[in-house]
Amino acid sequence: MSRILMVTSEAAPFAKTGGLADVLGALPPALVKLGEEVSVVMPRYGSVRIDGAERLAPEMPLSLGPRTFTAAIDQVEREGVRYLFVDCPPLYGRSGIYGEWGAEYLDNHIRFGALNLAALEIARKISPADIFHAHDWPAGLLAPYLRELYADDPALAGAKCVMTIHNLGYQGNFPGYLLPDLGLSSAVFTPRGLEFWGNINFLKAGIVWSDEITTVSPTYAQEIQTPQYGHGLDGVLRDRAAHITGILNGVDYAEWDPENDPHLQNHFSARNLSGKRFAKQALLREMKLPPNEKRPLIGIVSRFAGQKGFDLVAGIAPELAELDLAVAVLGSGEPLYEQMFRTLAEKYPQKFAVQIGYDEGLAHRIEAAADMFLMPSQYEPCGLSQMYSLRYGTVPIVRATGGLDDTVDESTGFKFSAYTPEALLDAIRLALTAWQDRKLWLERMRRGMAKDFSWEAAAAGYQRLYRNLVGPQV
Repeated sequence: MSRILMVTSEAAPFAKTGGLADVLGALPPALVKLGEEVSVVMPRYGSVRIDGAERLAPEMPLSLGPRTFTAAIDQVEREGVRYLFVDCPPLYGRSGIYGEWGAEYLDNHIRFGALNLAALEIARKISPADIFHAHDWPAGLLAPYLRELYADDPALAGAKCVMTIHNLGYQGNFPGYLLPDLGLSSAVFTPRGLEFWGNINFLKAGIVWSDEITTVSPTYAQEIQTPQYGHGLDGVLRDRAAHITGILNGVDYAEWDPENDPHLQNHFSARNLSGKRFAKQALLREMKLPPNEKRPLIGIVSRFAGQKGFDLVAGIAPELAELDLAVAVLGSGEPLYEQMFRTLAEKYPQKFAVQIGYDEGLAHRIEAAADMFLMPSQYEPCGLSQMYSLRYGTVPIVRATGGLDDTVDESTGFKFSAYTPEALLDAIRLALTAWQDRKLWLERMRRGMAKDFSWEAAAAGYQRLYRNLVGPQV
């Protein structure tokens, strides 16, 4: 058994802006089931409500450069995992996680630098660790702090660091003149350290100083070492290629299961798919689309961002409107794409239905009702919706990138490679043609529903990585 201390800016159900929180809500309990001892350190934001928290430390001083903060440490245990909250109102007592009103907090470098420092102090005084597991750029300073500031601390001697990159597009870049705020020597501010084009780069720091680096799918581990997907860090990652591993994220099948989904009125399984037909009828009514079951229904549930490939959708919108299909869309994000989908729904109300925002229940109902699910991402580190779709018998149409390429094959879905509107349109047309052969389509659905992307497999991959680092623990 290893003692693992994870550091993150968010974890479900306490604080969430995206998939990172889902991972930190699911991976730690899966590791506990395998016999590991897991603690998770995160900020106690002003928006976080914790029932039954135990205060482990009322005052923990955190000296960060010229500033000293005082934090309290609170604990909640869930499914055998200790969630340790750093309660420091001057840093975290705000309504947002990274910012508000579309602007990031100007002191995010201090806020997350302090989080990393607090994690190391927690390991020294409260929850000893054999392995520190940092998640994304907010935890990027964990390894350099351990190596540079705590190198001679016997309480942390021998501890190893793992850095997981959930999305390389977000790196935590700050002006170089802010380095004194972080309490690190100018000796680390070099091209071989955390300097990046004159800036401080938190994620680069984690990549350079950690013992091992992981990404959330095997294909993404290879893609980020190329100029196309490396976001300027491909050279650094190639230098560390021998220490990069791709471990596919898992799916919480307790939450995403068409046989037991509380958001559905009619449940179904691979053995009895009749409930899926009723789900389609219900969604067509809910989203005010014509009650035409014999027309394929494509689902989209996503952030509206350039990364997600919606520029390709914009490029084929007129052609989509001419095809014999309907499209149900749920999401929000960049105003350009929100307006694009609104315009399509206004111009073609018989074919496009759009809800701007996020609705958990509607997301489940779209997954259950749709015949196909569209994810034309420019890049996708892992992706979860395509795995949900497979379990719900909803055939994915995806671009062959990252985790989409790892989880969808020709027997369960449709993939295209070139990042062009024409390639996307060809894939959709191919799927629409295949949909006409109901016998073969049902076989495709059932093959997808049989796939197992549970967290148990992902946790086993991390456990192997931990044991390679520190050996089996007693």
